[in-house]
Amino acid sequence: MKHAEIIIIGGGVVGASVAFHLTQRGAKSVLILERETEQGKGSTGRATGGVRTQFETEINIKMSLYSLDFFRNREFDCGYEPRGYLFFVTGEKGLDYLKLNVETQKSLGVKDVEIVDTKTIAEICPILNCEDIIGGSFGARDGFINPLAVMNGFTKTALENGAKIEYETKVFSIETEGGKVVAVETNKGRIECEKTVLCSGAWAKELAKTAGIDLPVEPQKRQIIWAKSETALPENLPMVIDLETGFHFRPARDFTNSANDSDISDEIFFAYPDPDEKASFDTNFDETFVEKVYAKAKYRSPFLYRTKPILEKCRAGLYENTPDHHAILGGCSIAGLYFA
Repeated sequence: MKHAEIIIIGGGVVGASVAFHLTQRGAKSVLILERETEQGKGSTGRATGGVRTQFETEINIKMSLYSLDFFRNREFDCGYEPRGYLFFVTGEKGLDYLKLNVETQKSLGVKDVEIVDTKTIAEICPILNCEDIIGGSFGARDGFINPLAVMNGFTKTALENGAKIEYETKVFSIETEGGKVVAVETNKGRIECEKTVLCSGAWAKELAKTAGIDLPVEPQKRQIIWAKSETALPENLPMVIDLETGFHFRPARDFTNSANDSDISDEIFFAYPDPDEKASFDTNFDETFVEKVYAKAKYRSPFLYRTKPILEKCRAGLYENTPDHHAILGGCSIAGLYFA
């Protein structure tokens, strides 16, 4: 009978991070189970790689501060680019919200974050129509990372520390006995364990149910336009987000081509959270989304409106949504079962 002290279900960036941190703390018997033929085929490979400390709540700010310092100071290259995050608003209510957030962020140690006026916003992002914008917030140390590079770096170090990974291994259920985890059942057979960390993102709910846990997670499809401009993007363009609509854009990066992921000067990602998108596991890009997002771009950025979508590069992925949009981290009523 196969055995590992700790089984991690899911080999994306979260599972790889858990393996890294466990083995860095001395855990030796760690096994990652990845259902695909290789890592990065799920949500990690579809992510756009934003990293920021501009959050509302203390827990998110503290976790993000840890992550940002980690990405800036690791021995492996995370592809960190401190381009910044720019949030803008058109109403006083939104501006008051940002002011309160910035106050909280600074009190917790966030540096280089400030409230900015319309003139400064126009200077930071000259392709933005600022006619109705009254202000915003800008975090200069926020920016981008390469999700695949982070995942690979975590995995490499974890394996060097003694962890193991098995591919094409799909977990069907988590077996419990006497209120504790004892094994997982996979397409390759049963594997006994003392602890299981469920890192399967949007797919976590069904597996948690096999252990008797009702995990409040549902999949939310999100789509991204990858477009090409006739001219180069403004130098040092940050992530730019309309706080009130969710419309956002940032320079494009090809994370699958690590040698060239910072050299795209005329391609851009942009999107918005489509309210018509229902909860589903669908990760196919819907071309009708193109018309919707370009309609958003028409007023807010004529520069974006003039770009041409590269349909073969446009993509969709899944968020794992929770009721309060906060992460679910830690244990539960089943001893040895953890969520990340």
